[in-house]
Amino acid sequence: MKKVFLCGLFALMLVGCEGKKGGFLETVQSQNDVPTAVAKLEALIKSQGLVHFSTIDHKANALAVNMDLKPETVVIFGNPKMGTVLMNCNPSMGLDLPLRMLFTTNYEGITTITYTNPEYWSLKHNIKDPNCLEILKKAKIALGALAQEAGKK
Repeated sequence: MKKVFLCGLFALMLVGCEGKKGGFLETVQSQNDVPTAVAKLEALIKSQGLVHFSTIDHKANALAVNMDLKPETVVIFGNPKMGTVLMNCNPSMGLDLPLRMLFTTNYEGITTITYTNPEYWSLKHNIKDPNCLEILKKAKIALGALAQEAGKK
């Protein structure tokens, strides 16, 4: 019985890491380099009336301590109205808000945009309220659209 449980748990972990429906992370390939994609997202954030909290350039921070890192930047942004509702569903949502998108370039020169799948938050934060689940569904669609648009030439 223990072996079956462990196999099932391992299978769930694999599914959760694929980046597909129900996965923890979503990744979109960008046609732009990191600085261009980041600039596009920052412009989209402003045009959509969202709040841009910060942009963290991990490569620049690595260079500041004489270390090398492929381009890697995190953009932190959000919608306080949406975030407040979600934190009222469960205050632990504050651990995952505001929203974040990670822009990276791999060794083959491919730039990707990665973000947490909001569907995962319903599990992580034990959110069962139908209104909150609907907000998470809308957040998934919105984040996907932002990532796709930031990744376009």
